[in-house]
Amino acid sequence: MTAISTQHAEQVEKLYLENRTWLSIFIQRRLGCPDDTADLIHDTYMRILTCGYLPQKHESKRFLTHIAKGLLIDSYRRQQVKKAYEQYLQQLPEQYVPSAEEHVLMLESLVSIDALLHRLPDKVREALLLRQLDNLSYKEIAKRLNVSVSSVEKYVAKALQACMADIIQD
Repeated sequence: MTAISTQHAEQVEKLYLENRTWLSIFIQRRLGCPDDTADLIHDTYMRILTCGYLPQKHESKRFLTHIAKGLLIDSYRRQQVKKAYEQYLQQLPEQYVPSAEEHVLMLESLVSIDALLHRLPDKVREALLLRQLDNLSYKEIAKRLNVSVSSVEKYVAKALQACMADIIQD
């Protein structure tokens, strides 16, 4: 983790004090939950603290909005993954339901995979999913995506490289 200078921390604190009310209202309107709103505000400023960039005063609301919207999207995706996983678990026989610890670990893994897939370009993601989940051949994927077989090969290779890079980072 990178060290945060005192000056940068003070500037972020000033940014927080100047914008906390409207940012809270902005997020609250989209979430409807005060606890989740507080968490998202915290995450927004943590991103700013750790990224090392501070916007000019006239750009601060736009910058904060951009970060908050990204975090809202991430939160929504996490909720969708959680909901889908919980629906899947409801269909399992009792003896196959994971323990609480396994449940948390699986949910973390699924959220990580979802985030990784959403960082990939659309055709790269689609090619990987068609190959891995639907077990389609490169030729079938090329036909479905309306691209050449060599493009599909590149897409799948790029997706697998991204997956490996993500594994190595962890």
